[in-house]
Amino acid sequence: MRFELYTEEKDDRPVFITGNFNNWNPKDYNYQLVQTDSCNYYIEIKDEPLPDDIEYKFTKGGWENVELDQYGNITPNRKIKKAAGKSSDIVEKWRLNWGPFKKEFFPIAEVISEEFYIPQLDRHRKVWAVLPYDYHTSEKSYPVLYLQDAQNLFNEGSDFGNWEIDKKLSILAEYGRGDVIVIAIEHGSQNRIKEYIFDNDNIANGSEGKKYIRFITDTLKPFVDENYRTKKDRDNTGIGGSSLGALISIYSGFLYPEVYSKLLIFSPSLWVEPNNNFPMMNFRVPFKTKIYLYGGGQEGSKMVKRIRIFEEYLKRWEKKNLFDFEFRTSINPEGTHSEFYWSQEFPRAIEWLFYDNTENPVEVKPQQQSIKN
Repeated sequence: MRFELYTEEKDDRPVFITGNFNNWNPKDYNYQLVQTDSCNYYIEIKDEPLPDDIEYKFTKGGWENVELDQYGNITPNRKIKKAAGKSSDIVEKWRLNWGPFKKEFFPIAEVISEEFYIPQLDRHRKVWAVLPYDYHTSEKSYPVLYLQDAQNLFNEGSDFGNWEIDKKLSILAEYGRGDVIVIAIEHGSQNRIKEYIFDNDNIANGSEGKKYIRFITDTLKPFVDENYRTKKDRDNTGIGGSSLGALISIYSGFLYPEVYSKLLIFSPSLWVEPNNNFPMMNFRVPFKTKIYLYGGGQEGSKMVKRIRIFEEYLKRWEKKNLFDFEFRTSINPEGTHSEFYWSQEFPRAIEWLFYDNTENPVEVKPQQQSIKN
């Protein structure tokens, strides 16, 4: 079967074909197209792996870099019979790191309080609510994700860049996957390490993680549930972060499994707990907890290794019937310890944690008609 592609949008990224013949792997080097000139590509695939009814798409190496139509909208899966022997396709535009982003789907970011009081620590903190774009025009209730380090989540001009969760949530909303409220808690600057270390005075003298976890669970969550249209149950409540923010989120999920069922764990600082001595609450009936683990291959020699060891630790807990874990691990060989890569991973994590969908959001048809400019 020969697939031919014409595209006028030029850049240096290679082109791949993906479909129901390779588990929709968007960057499978066995399915990289050959470029014949500035606009034309092709690939010839043996008949054996191809089903009779082929579904496929073109990407430039990832779902964040997938094909789009001339208006920047999602394209439906392409379909062809294997018996046809040849296809000729045109791609008008390509995504670049999930963009372009459509203003009509942008979430509403509002400040809950410039100085939200933390009684457990006797200090104040700025807290944000990032609401779905249609929050004020609908009557829906929404699941909630509590995220650490709000300064690096969506504010332009942050010291280390940001996750662009506002832009990424607009992409998810475009695919009908954006019905999530994010509560973003700013870190405490000079108190950040103390607050995100659970109980390790060798690293943070006077570590305050226990009190910080209680603040989110016992003080902030009840406030949010009272003042926003939230789904309050554990099945609709998650917590997460990156680095030390990921570490304190692990503790939160393990100590309050009756509150949190979803953990978004990016590049966790597992070096703080090299033996994975996490305290866990033991329940007669194990709680089902979903954990999305991400790490980058360029984050230092031990990041990926520690994540794999952590996986084994989780499996041992499962065998004791103390927890029921479902986890997905995503390793980007090129990923560094930075907001850029956490930003890329965010949509995949949201979709898996909150939508129980094994497909990437780009494989889901949009729920709303996009406005074509």
